[in-house]
Amino acid sequence: MAFIKSISGFRGTIGGSAGDNFTPEDIVSCTAAYASWLMGRGNTPKVVLGRDARPSGSMVSQLVSSTLQSLAIEVVDLGLSTPPTVEMAVPALQAGGGIILTASHNPKQWNALKLLNEKGEFISAADGKALLSLVDNAQITYAEVDDLGSYSLNDQMIDHHIQQILAHPLVDAEAVRGQQYKVVVDAINSTGAMSLPPLLEALGCSVSLLNGEMNGQFAHNPEPLPQHLTGLSEAVKNQNADLGIAVDPDVDRLAFIGEGGQWIGEEYTLVLVADYVLQHHAGPVVSNLSSSRALRDIAQRHGQTYHASAVGEVNVVEKMKEVNAVLGGEGNGGIIDPQLHYGRDALVGTALALTYLAKSGKSINEHRASYPSYHMIKDKIQLSPALDVEQVLADVKSAYETKDGVEINTIDGLKLDFPQGWVHLRRSNTEPIVRVYGEGDSETAINDLVKEIKGYF
Repeated sequence: MAFIKSISGFRGTIGGSAGDNFTPEDIVSCTAAYASWLMGRGNTPKVVLGRDARPSGSMVSQLVSSTLQSLAIEVVDLGLSTPPTVEMAVPALQAGGGIILTASHNPKQWNALKLLNEKGEFISAADGKALLSLVDNAQITYAEVDDLGSYSLNDQMIDHHIQQILAHPLVDAEAVRGQQYKVVVDAINSTGAMSLPPLLEALGCSVSLLNGEMNGQFAHNPEPLPQHLTGLSEAVKNQNADLGIAVDPDVDRLAFIGEGGQWIGEEYTLVLVADYVLQHHAGPVVSNLSSSRALRDIAQRHGQTYHASAVGEVNVVEKMKEVNAVLGGEGNGGIIDPQLHYGRDALVGTALALTYLAKSGKSINEHRASYPSYHMIKDKIQLSPALDVEQVLADVKSAYETKDGVEINTIDGLKLDFPQGWVHLRRSNTEPIVRVYGEGDSETAINDLVKEIKGYF
């Protein structure tokens, strides 16, 4: 059981004791602190609320909504929705902020409050620190009875989201419709089931839906990795489909399966979309330190620059704005297209990818074969009270910084960049683990390198 308070929001497991898990007391106090922070900025006293399909979602939503109303804030509840939809709804509805109730790829017992500013973007690290201080120290004054905030439901924003995607200058709906693609979608029992099929149908695709019941009882581990998507791969193969699409419960991570059930790789979602976007818009691209070198290679192929950020959507967005990037994202399948909004969005990623396939006349398998091929490892080390993470990272840094050809990056944990590949170690902001990511030209070499470095733990 866990309760994690960080600059990226609040998350934990439902049940148990207050302060140790994500209980009603914790949900109310975190929501009240967010409301106090929001109003302290002079923002409009309106908050957009949306959730994924987790079993605790309705309960958490009611607690959050009632707390906001008790602080004289108008609540616009989208109900079951997607994070990118909520992000777009905040400016569209002229709200002062937004709260997304979802714990991403974590198991069903988890839930979280993900916090947005008035732009519909995740709050900055500085704002996150200020908010954390309020959670522990704020004296909250609640509204009198005549000043309570209002509540309304709005079920139109997913359609708004889809319409904005169809109007995107790089989405050619007619070209996609002409191909009549057959697509299998694994919605992992969450809101991908209510957002991806209508988008795909608007693009003229025939859709076969797996795990479409929105009950949050995930049919498999919800992280869209190959070992969890064997059912989708088999369905694509057996149904002779053109494409398989997997998302996480957030609908902000996107992974593709090609013809014959071929795993394309979530790292190559961003590569594929960047390859298309850079043919039409010159400019930098951004991903985080744990993402594949393949994006850098594609940017160079198009004569453009690549920039790396610290891990976390807010850090990618900050770097994108700094360098005026035309596209950004994360190697976990997150696409951030500033022409739509500054947030990871599997829906726009799907539309851009399908447009590229349709206009190029090539299958996704053919595109994948044309990209640099690296071998990636995504591993983790469970935290324990006895583990001094910072000391271990310092020991690893000391051991490798004098070796020839090794570049050291410490902006987010520790990244060791070797000529033949890289290894990135960082403490997770969302789970009690140290993430260990590595990538190299050779599967054997990167396996050995990761094993060697993990030996320090």
